[in-house]
Amino acid sequence: MKVTLCLALCFLSPAVSRLACAQAADEPSPIRVDVNVVNVLCTVSDKRGALVTDLRKEDFEIRENGRKQEIRYFARDTDLPLTIAMLMDVSGSVRQALDAEREAAGRFFDVVLRPTDHALLLGFSSTLVLWQDFTTSTTRLHTALAQLHAVPFRGLPPDGQPMPGTLLYDAVYQTAGGKLKRVPGRKAMLIISDGLDNGSRMHLEEALEAVQQTNTIVYGICYDQKFFGCEYLKGLAEPTGGRMFDAGKKRKSLGEIYQTIEDELRSQYAIGYVPINQEHDGKFRKLEVKVDTPGLKVSARRGYYAEKQ
Repeated sequence: MKVTLCLALCFLSPAVSRLACAQAADEPSPIRVDVNVVNVLCTVSDKRGALVTDLRKEDFEIRENGRKQEIRYFARDTDLPLTIAMLMDVSGSVRQALDAEREAAGRFFDVVLRPTDHALLLGFSSTLVLWQDFTTSTTRLHTALAQLHAVPFRGLPPDGQPMPGTLLYDAVYQTAGGKLKRVPGRKAMLIISDGLDNGSRMHLEEALEAVQQTNTIVYGICYDQKFFGCEYLKGLAEPTGGRMFDAGKKRKSLGEIYQTIEDELRSQYAIGYVPINQEHDGKFRKLEVKVDTPGLKVSARRGYYAEKQ
């Protein structure tokens, strides 16, 4: 991601105030140095699954395509602005869970969102419905949740086109490319679904690529209907540094899952480096983040797409 040095510091260091960065951006400057800074957000947990939040820059190592990189920027990323896209399956297969989804989502927004954070609410079934665009208002989000309802099948597709059912991959692809692509800072996508897609123009790989290009962390909350859909949500979440939660009857409640996601989003480390490979080839580059303490697990995105010129 090509950013100025000041903007990189604004993203990675809480010590740099927004006012100072705004002033630096507004004031005329005869010299402006652009660098390609790769930002990586990660969480670290111990063997019991407890989050580890007191590590230093020196504890981390990051490699790109197997080559060790110099960490230039580092911050414990608990208070930086957050953008959340909540995608809720409103097809017939999860209709019975909508009431619980509304209540838990409302509590999540109340607890997680701070004045500088933004969130949107989108529903998907045989069509995509944006119930609420990006807003900082929890009141508007609650109003949108109150209006949330199952969306029935609407009309037959054109000749030769697949019968629409649940456009999960289209929802992910369009939200990433249309809503999150130009949003700076930390981004998370929450997908509440049974994981099954039926009728999307996009495929799983294309949806995942769209998310990876925006540096968005995906969390999947799966209602397992015994059709193995949870594995598809897992395939969307884990490569981004997120994970999939099973919301089945014998699993964690939605409230517990949302609490876990909130804890992780507020316990992230932000790592920035200028890649040794400065080619603007648009290719995918594998990332590996490690810590030097045995027994600790790092969750981070597995790669990124280089800027293409």
